[in-house]
Amino acid sequence: MPVFIWTAKSKNGEVRNGEMDAATKDAVEQRLRAQQLTPQKVKKKPAELHFKLPGSSGVAARDLMIFTRQFSTMIDAGLPLVQCLDILHNQQENIWFKKVLGQIKIDVESGKTFADALSKHPKVFDPLVVNLVAAGETGGILDTIMSRIAMQTEKSVKLTKQIKGALFYPAAVMSVAVGAVAVLLLFVIPVFEKMFADFGGTLPVPTQIVIDISNWSVGHWYMFPITPTVIFFVARAIRNHPKGRRMTDKLFLNMPIFGPLIRKTATARFTRTMGTMLSSGVPILDALDIVARASGNIIISEGINFARRRVSEGKTLSEPLADTKLFPSMVCQMVSIGESAGALDTMLNKIADFYEDEVDAAVAGLTSLLEPIIMVFLAVVLGGFLIAMYLPIFTIAGSIN
Repeated sequence: MPVFIWTAKSKNGEVRNGEMDAATKDAVEQRLRAQQLTPQKVKKKPAELHFKLPGSSGVAARDLMIFTRQFSTMIDAGLPLVQCLDILHNQQENIWFKKVLGQIKIDVESGKTFADALSKHPKVFDPLVVNLVAAGETGGILDTIMSRIAMQTEKSVKLTKQIKGALFYPAAVMSVAVGAVAVLLLFVIPVFEKMFADFGGTLPVPTQIVIDISNWSVGHWYMFPITPTVIFFVARAIRNHPKGRRMTDKLFLNMPIFGPLIRKTATARFTRTMGTMLSSGVPILDALDIVARASGNIIISEGINFARRRVSEGKTLSEPLADTKLFPSMVCQMVSIGESAGALDTMLNKIADFYEDEVDAAVAGLTSLLEPIIMVFLAVVLGGFLIAMYLPIFTIAGSIN
């Protein structure tokens, strides 16, 4: 539906401005007059350029975090559901999210439940949110549920941000290093080669190797942009294939440095999500099914589904979790205690608090560990190149002496 920018005067002469979704300009003016406002200027809002990746929702995790927190606050303050959606829709800056909220508002106004309206947008609202909202509407505790969703979203965004922050530094340094090596091979070393050719004589082996690499690079310079592009698309194709996805997920879990961090992150996410859903009244089998689909790792998902099948057969949750060998023994023992005490949701939230702190410590340790490794790598590669190019100069200087 088009968006119109309007300017109008109230009865006391006050000038007001705003935006309004309407089919036509006349519809805007009619609604303004119904609000006892005299339209002064109404024009269609210019189209804004927004881009989104193919297959994505165009809605960032931060947009969802802000939406859930603001929605929770307004619902808790007693505002009607439709009014909350209308306010959040009007103030939303993300054009894709704005369209989604507008459709949700229309669906709710037409008589659909809030959960049903959210379920029509699976790329934006995952099954976890939809099922929690459904439980809140059924139990009449939507304000409490939205507060829990907001807390869950904030913790998830924080966790993701920490991991991305830890990986950004080494990725940035490695990119700069690759760029520096490319400049050396393509522009600097050919100058040295010409100078050495004028001197004559036989070059040291390391120098000759570096010059040969440089000559190949100059003749195949197009490999520098093509190689990372090919690697990216091949990696994406492998991840999109079920067998490739399973293989890489298993590899990630068993990596020497990143594997423990991935396992701790998965544990924190699993326990936090399960604790939130159980405390909101979602049945344990439904909760396990949703958590398995939202785990993001096929190996973890298979382990959770295995536990779900065993629970459906009458087993406790702690036993099959221990059998998967995916979760630390401490987690399984604490889950067992929570089941025995009839406070599984509380225990899961305590485990989540502990492992979120563990992830914080692991991310800090990972950054501290990667810094010296990267420095050594740069010293070996760049330093090796420089030493190889200066060896002939040292030899010439020794001959002169």
